[in-house]
Amino acid sequence: MAKEIAAAITSFVIAFLIVPVIIKYSLRKNLVDIPGRRKIHKKVTPSMGGIAIFIGFFVSSLIWTDIQEWGYIKFILVALFVIFFIGVRDDLVPLRAMVKLVGQVMAASLVIFLFDLRIRTFYGLFGIEELPLAASYFITYLTFIVITNSFNLIDGLDGLAGTIAIVALLAFGIWFFLVDQEIFSILAFAMMGSIFAFLIFNWEPSEVFMGDTGALVIGMMLAILTIHFINVNYSLPEMTPYKFKGSVGTAACIIIIPLVDTLRIVILRLSKGQSPFKPDKSHVHHAIMRLGMTHSQTTLILGAVQIFYISLAIVFNSLGDIYIVSGLLVLSFVLSVTLDRLILNRLSSE
Repeated sequence: MAKEIAAAITSFVIAFLIVPVIIKYSLRKNLVDIPGRRKIHKKVTPSMGGIAIFIGFFVSSLIWTDIQEWGYIKFILVALFVIFFIGVRDDLVPLRAMVKLVGQVMAASLVIFLFDLRIRTFYGLFGIEELPLAASYFITYLTFIVITNSFNLIDGLDGLAGTIAIVALLAFGIWFFLVDQEIFSILAFAMMGSIFAFLIFNWEPSEVFMGDTGALVIGMMLAILTIHFINVNYSLPEMTPYKFKGSVGTAACIIIIPLVDTLRIVILRLSKGQSPFKPDKSHVHHAIMRLGMTHSQTTLILGAVQIFYISLAIVFNSLGDIYIVSGLLVLSFVLSVTLDRLILNRLSSE
């Protein structure tokens, strides 16, 4: 674990030193996020903090990964470079949604074809094992796009995206360390360290936002770790102490907040006859804030919920995917309905 901790500390220091420079430069060049009707923040705020996150992560990864392994992870780093530049371009001059989608597909293609990271089976979920090659590629691309964009969607509150990312990266990083996947453990800890440094400046009241530059990079990294976790966990021998019987369900628990939030807003918008891509304030963090919670309180609540789901996955590690996924859907539905009822009760009492 020494390398992982060193990677986290290195990325933390680098990002911590870079963020103030970005804040100062962004304010001077007017590279800021302006408050608006759909924005929660009340002041002009620099929005390029993701640059510090990526630089800290990238430099730390190169330092603490053995040079012999660089050839192994180069396609992952190149893919993250691609998504990083897409995010920078979008933060400077907004891109059309289709252009960003094409960029995400290009970045995912580098990992899928050159690193050979893809979802090869359904891992026994719904009784399905092997997948046709075309279906394997389609589901893998869909997984990359859904996870990357679902994480981008929750980046709407001071400290929220960073907190959710840190919890997920910590869970992945520790597990990869335990199963001797050192490279991926170092990558997870390196990104976690730089996000933690950024979070110091992003906590309420925020001095800087990560922007698409940070949200897309972190989302893509979480997608890579999620797919690799599913594949590695599924292939572990049955007697391995850190093996989860439900690979897909456990991975979903680790990144549950962005996944449930995306599913929730799609259902709510479709039920209103609206486009699922129409921006609004129906995200779960908006709903919690309607109960009178602050940015910090809302972030801590959602972080605690994420830890709760991960804890459930650990406790029920002997259950298969059909039980874990079904339980996730039921529990998430109950929590969502409960949240809506609390909001209605509060509104009726005012």
